[in-house]
Amino acid sequence: MLSERAKNISPFIVMDVLERASELERQGKHIIHLEVGEPDFDVPQVISEATQQAFSEGRSHYTHSLGDPELRDEIVKKYAQLYGVNISSGQVIITSGSSPALLLVLGALCNVGDEVIISDPGYACYPNFIRFIGANAIRVPVYEEGGYQFRPEEICRSITEKTRAILINSPMNPTGNLLSADVMRQLAGYDIPVISDEIYHGLVYEGRAHSMLEFSDKAFVVNGFSKLYAMTGLRLGYIIAPPAYVRALQKIQQNLFICASSVAQRAAIAALREAGSDILKMKETYNARRIYMIKRLNQMGFIIKAVPTGAFYVFVNARHISPNSYELAFDILEKAHVGVAPGIDFGENGEGYLRFSYANSIENIEEGMQRLEKYLRTV
Repeated sequence: MLSERAKNISPFIVMDVLERASELERQGKHIIHLEVGEPDFDVPQVISEATQQAFSEGRSHYTHSLGDPELRDEIVKKYAQLYGVNISSGQVIITSGSSPALLLVLGALCNVGDEVIISDPGYACYPNFIRFIGANAIRVPVYEEGGYQFRPEEICRSITEKTRAILINSPMNPTGNLLSADVMRQLAGYDIPVISDEIYHGLVYEGRAHSMLEFSDKAFVVNGFSKLYAMTGLRLGYIIAPPAYVRALQKIQQNLFICASSVAQRAAIAALREAGSDILKMKETYNARRIYMIKRLNQMGFIIKAVPTGAFYVFVNARHISPNSYELAFDILEKAHVGVAPGIDFGENGEGYLRFSYANSIENIEEGMQRLEKYLRTV
């Protein structure tokens, strides 16, 4: 008999889109994938070489449960250089991806029945992480007209005696927008821990992404190597936590995961030390795709009031085509053979929107836009 936890978890709809797209591909259809947020690049050569060297040196055993000391030191250097923040390696916990990192932080902060404030729209899996540990996700609407920024009055109305954290994501999935320094400073003013998902940091094309650590030494940062370094399959992330919470996080890690991959950790050291030029090239490529996709979507009549400046997503209002984003996304897939993510996957306030990912080649994006334009002439 299934647990209530297992029965109540909602599907990640974008994966349903991807799986249907795979079925169509097995039938011989050519699908343009604009639904999944995964870099289309292979890992840079220096990272590949580091993994091979790690194996050749026999580095395939458990590491310290907090992580490889060299990697933790490199993360400290990175945050000092990029954000001017002073943290210690003792605050860094290396994890098997940013998702386990988030699970550890929520497990350390929340009891059954507690509450975590999140944005609506926001990353589709956040509510399920929160519910899985027995807490409740409190969705606060954010709007395109306001650049998808949290509004202080909405946050204040949502805070109760059960509130244990405010979870933010900047650059944001699904919108690609950045939280402003003013909003982050306001969030730091509440006597509530802020969990800052910074997995898309580094993928910013206009403006600057701020770390929550610039505004609060009580924040929990979740980050990783999947997006910026194209290391999705290596499954490596990390937490930067206030010192008082590190031992609790370590104990949860020891019991649930033991430690992160030793080989992936050596690859991450090389990524931080040597992959700068590769990252710059990838960013330039993403930005060219972003500019092109926004231009083409505008030409098709989509009005983008908050131009995305980070990550690799464009979130567009498609309510003039259909109010049902789920049906629309699957109709586009079946008829135009283009995979897109329905806005309802990211919360009720995302209904009627579609998310397009530009983590694909410019040639495929051009073809996908042409197919979409042709599809729109039929609806």
